[in-house]
Formats: sequence, C-alpha cells, structure tokens
Amino acid sequence: MTSPRIARHGTRKIEQGIPHEQDLDELAVEEPLEVRVNDEPVVVTMRTPGEDFDLAAGFLFTEGILKSPDDIGALRYCQDEKHPDLRNIVNVTPAAGVSVDLSRLKRNFYATSSCGICGKAAIENIKMEVKPTNSKLRLKLEFFYSLGQTLRKAQTVFERTGGLHAAGIFDAHGTLLVLREDIGRHNATDKAIGSMFLNGRVPLDRHILMVSGRASFEIMQKAMMAGISAVCAVSAPSSLAVEIAQQAGMTLVGFLRADAFNIYTGAEHIEV
Repeated sequence: MTSPRIARHGTRKIEQGIPHEQDLDELAVEEPLEVRVNDEPVVVTMRTPGEDFDLAAGFLFTEGILKSPDDIGALRYCQDEKHPDLRNIVNVTPAAGVSVDLSRLKRNFYATSSCGICGKAAIENIKMEVKPTNSKLRLKLEFFYSLGQTLRKAQTVFERTGGLHAAGIFDAHGTLLVLREDIGRHNATDKAIGSMFLNGRVPLDRHILMVSGRASFEIMQKAMMAGISAVCAVSAPSSLAVEIAQQAGMTLVGFLRADAFNIYTGAEHIEV
C-alpha cells in the first residue's frame, strides 16, 4: 500500500474583519518515489502517492527505456513491514530476454528536483530523436472549449486540497480516457501516459493531452515520445516547447479557456 494522497494539518484561518479561527486544512501529500530497474536505482522524483506503477512505467517509456508493456516482467513495490519507507520504491524487472539501456538516462540528466527531471544534458540529442507524428487528426474549434471544464471536474483531489496538477488524455471526440493528479505536472503526465502504455494503447496519435499548468519542454518531450498529436495547456508554453511541437508536427494550444485559446503550432489541424 502506498501513502495517502491527502493529509490534514492544523491551520489558522486569517480573513480581514473576521475573528481568526483554528481549523484543519487538507494538504496534498508529497513524498519521494524511487524507481529501480533490476534493483538498480535510476531516478528519484517527488510525487503524490497513487498510480505509482503508472508513473514508473510512464517515465521509463517516455525516456525511451521501455518500448512496449511486454518489456516488463514484473512491476512491484519493495515492501517490508519493518521498513515502511520501502513503499516509496518501485522496482521494474524487465521480461526475460529484454535488455534495457540505463546509460541513456545517465547521458540525458544532470539531477532531479520536484519540478521535474531537470537539466537535460543533451537537448540537441533529444531534438534529433523527434519524429513527425504524421497524424491526420483534424479537430473542430468546439472540441477545445469543453476540455478544461471536463478536466477540472475530474480533479477530485485538487478539489479538496487545491495543491495538485492534472494531466488528462482525451480521444478525438473529447472523451476523457484517463486523468491523473500529482504534485508535479511532469509526474501527472507520466502517470497518464503510463496508464495508456500499460494497457497497450500507445502510440497515441489520435489523442490529445491536456495539462493544468504550462506546457514545458518536459511535457512536450513526453507527449512526443507517446506519439500524441496535440497538447493543450491552461497556461503558456515555453519557447522550447513550441520548437519541439513544430519539429514533431504537433498541435500546441495554450491559455485554453471555455471560450478562447491560443494556437502556437499545428493550426492546420484545427478547423477554424
């Protein structure tokens, strides 16, 4: 069992003109998760407990370590009643005959942090791996207007804590197929993609990813690796996110609202 997603903490409510009251506030839980492959540690990320297998698989897939769910022989927690912290370690055992190249991770990363696996050491190498999506997907304007509201209604933990990001994967009809919440938007994205990956549903060339925050390079790189055709964000994209989207032929939408949005790349895929 993993840790709970929500914790309660005493707090004093301050509001001008009203007596200060002591109360309990609900907080999103943040704990480290270590992902191991064949018992070798490969990454530690700060995450909200829950869907840890999706997170581990999604991370390894979007970093090019796993190619298919059939590459996984076992996916389990390192558990020991005498050492409860082991619940924050997931070990991935490759299937028989499957060889994984963990040096890829060592080449690509400097360090980890709660904002993501930051400090790409070889961004140019990653750019060279960008393959055009070749998606024929075309979307109507009306498709986009409902995405934000659908995502927001599905954010059950955010509703209670106000402290989580969300990533949702939609089909071409605007149906939400999977939603994941996490303290880190990169983790929410890995969890959502990991869920689809483990269910044998990649590549996602006729699917749309929506994230509750900004569209960063990390988000676009993960979407690109999953073959996603379009990415929508509540906030702005970065310049590098736009560059990756252009190279991959992806549609990138930012500042998505109920009645407006900005198209940064792939406008030809939207019926305006």
